[in-house]
Amino acid sequence: MNNYRYTLEPYKGMNTRYRCEHCQHKDKKFSRYIDIETGKHLHPTVGRCERSDSCGIHYTPKQYFQDNNISFDKHLPKPYKPRPVSHQLKPVSFIPVKVFKASLNPTAFETNHFVKFLINLFGVEVANQLVSRYFIATSKHWNGATVFWQIDTQGKVRTGKIMLYNHTTGKRVKNLELPVYWVHKALKQAEFGLKQCLFGEHLLIDKTKPVAIVESEKTAVIASVYLPQFIWVAVGSLTNLNAEKCSILKGRTVTLFPDLNGFDKWNSKAKELGHITNFIVSDLLESKATDLEKQQGFDLADYLIKFDLANFFKNETEPVASEPIVIETIAVQLKAIDTPPPFKETAKTDWSNEIIELEAYFKNSKLPTEPIKINQCQTITNVHKFIDRHLNTLKTNNGKPTFEPYLNRLQQLKELINIWQPCAFAGY
Repeated sequence: MNNYRYTLEPYKGMNTRYRCEHCQHKDKKFSRYIDIETGKHLHPTVGRCERSDSCGIHYTPKQYFQDNNISFDKHLPKPYKPRPVSHQLKPVSFIPVKVFKASLNPTAFETNHFVKFLINLFGVEVANQLVSRYFIATSKHWNGATVFWQIDTQGKVRTGKIMLYNHTTGKRVKNLELPVYWVHKALKQAEFGLKQCLFGEHLLIDKTKPVAIVESEKTAVIASVYLPQFIWVAVGSLTNLNAEKCSILKGRTVTLFPDLNGFDKWNSKAKELGHITNFIVSDLLESKATDLEKQQGFDLADYLIKFDLANFFKNETEPVASEPIVIETIAVQLKAIDTPPPFKETAKTDWSNEIIELEAYFKNSKLPTEPIKINQCQTITNVHKFIDRHLNTLKTNNGKPTFEPYLNRLQQLKELINIWQPCAFAGY
């Protein structure tokens, strides 16, 4: 007898199938969970996508309740009223150090499919650097599986996300009963107090670089090689960009790189999280991708890996001949993103006059209240906060070459406002 409170909606025609909120494919291949006592659906993201070859997401009610801090019991009595769970009742738990260290056994990497893919893509030396930087580990849960550890800025391991990849293509293997598994579940620790953090959060102890956020851990790892001017972190999925994970980013310069079809959701989320910091949302992929690429849900890594790494750092870019010219355009624009260089500083100068001039200009100017695009890659969602934080950063780091891009962005914004103001006053 099935005593579960929630079940996938039985098929009764196409009106019982929906568009998947995760992969955004136009076909209705998504089965949603219903409450068997009320017949009502849960959140539109809760369910299973039948596109097992390219999506295959299975987001269960229990996962949804855990992610949103709502208590869950499969034998809930009537009437059911979800109640918030107090974090004080269950302190944050951490993965034992011995488990973490055991997963980093170098001999295990001979079977790790994702590490094999990195070696084929970048060579042994760069792959080893990535393994060390992100503590990429190996799991026995599936043969060849990878563990992406979530390590906070205190060096404590919150949990580990276990996934299996194809060692040749680098694509996730999704035709599994549970395409994603968790170390804290595999350990079967009683009363484990899960509080996730960003993948790569431990790298945020470096305060000199801006931060870039992507959806998947794989994309963060790969992008860190091609675009080292950022600290690359991942939230894990389109729906996991939230205040709890982003609270560590307070006061940082952060650019969001959503997967294709994710721009609108993350652009809206950036405004919602504006109290934490100013999020710049890149619409580069969304504006340049083909319809086929949008259907396939390409992400930043899908474009980057089309380039030979050595050529990417030169002036020329050489995508494979069969790829459309849009790939080259994206690569050129990505390399042009105005961010601090990853290398050591040179001689110090003084920007006091420029800072005073910019501060006076913005103080006495009419500023846009809507998002404004400062270049082909970056959109400012909150102009006032963007200006305040950039000015504060410049005052604190006056003359340090690493922070010159902050000055350049404000000067660029000033030029755009000079163009925008006449139109605004004219009522356009």
